[in-house]
Amino acid sequence: MQVKVFKFGGASVKDAPAIENLYQIMRLYPDDTIVVVISAMGKTTNFLEKVLEAYHQRPEEVPALVDELQRQHEQVAEQLVPDPGSIVDSLRQLFRQLRERLSCAPSQNYDFDYDQIVSFGELLSTTLISGYLNIAGIPNTWLDARRVIRTDSTFREGRVDWETSARQIQDAVAAGFGKGRVVLTQGFIGGTAENLTTTLGREGSDYSAAIIAHSLDAESVTIWKDVPGLLNADPKRFPDAVKLDRIPYEEALELTFYGASVIHPKTLKPLQNKQIPLYVKSFFHPENEGSVITNCRLSTGVPSFIVKDGQVLLTLFPKDFSFMGVENLSDVFTQLANYRVKINMMQNSALSLSICTDNVGERLKKCVDALKKRYKVKYNDPVQLITIRHHTPESVEKAVGDKKVLMRQTSRATIQFVVK
Repeated sequence: MQVKVFKFGGASVKDAPAIENLYQIMRLYPDDTIVVVISAMGKTTNFLEKVLEAYHQRPEEVPALVDELQRQHEQVAEQLVPDPGSIVDSLRQLFRQLRERLSCAPSQNYDFDYDQIVSFGELLSTTLISGYLNIAGIPNTWLDARRVIRTDSTFREGRVDWETSARQIQDAVAAGFGKGRVVLTQGFIGGTAENLTTTLGREGSDYSAAIIAHSLDAESVTIWKDVPGLLNADPKRFPDAVKLDRIPYEEALELTFYGASVIHPKTLKPLQNKQIPLYVKSFFHPENEGSVITNCRLSTGVPSFIVKDGQVLLTLFPKDFSFMGVENLSDVFTQLANYRVKINMMQNSALSLSICTDNVGERLKKCVDALKKRYKVKYNDPVQLITIRHHTPESVEKAVGDKKVLMRQTSRATIQFVVK
């Protein structure tokens, strides 16, 4: 059986008209067997992060916030169908579970609490959309991703148990297709062997789609976006951005590694390993071709621009005035790994190591505190990281202009600037 995997992000299910648009897209594929992976609606993840913060710091605010979130979801259900009773009942059951979870005292592990609470966004959106599609004439089976995507207990960045996940996904999806041609599930979330909810990293729904596609040997994955396809830059920053029609896995992986936000960085490996093409298409214009990432040659050297805001530039100096050699580098990398702090750009000299990284809040603070035991640490915060693939002098001038450059690094295909 040939299976397609569709992924719809938060913007493509943000309100009732967007969900009706999803329905129209599904109608374009009346004969296909499809696994549909859906994110939380609109800004729901951000809202639940606000709920989590209140839960830890201002618990008196929690009930009103949850009430507001419930009103938002029930209102969308009422806009979609004349009699949303069954959908609203299912939503209210989830909100009862959320309130019960929030009635317990916070744990000492913020990341654990994050996964147990923020994961409700995907459960709510898929419950609502599954119910609507069933009523609208697209029968589907709702699948709980927490029961099939098995991870370890690294909360907020669960590591996938591929063998167990593949077996569970295959069994559950086969059972779902026994009832109809559409299985609908959540992105972003998984679960441990102890039935604890985990998440796969911010914006991890793309990765969920890739895990499912890899496990099913899917025909293809399609990510439905609010852009016409893969662009060489964020059109909000670069209005003259152009579409890249066809790029190889390797180039896409480079772009995601440097921070291109159109695809989650972990998405490509499981697809490339099984040569599953990844399409990026516009949910506004589903009839258009979009872009495809597949096994092909790079046909153009059009510069691609990636800009990351809110970065931190750390510079480390050994306190004993030793060289920043292999031993010191190994020590620094170990600490970064321990606190899951990612290196976006690095540069070392005889006596120093500079690292540009995401500001991951408390994890970064604890990492810096650990590093200060052996190193003098200076930092600039916030800074901006600009990466240009297939750079030209014109592209550098366009992206950097007269910004103050704190660090620069150049290779044959890529140039990076940390700017203030």
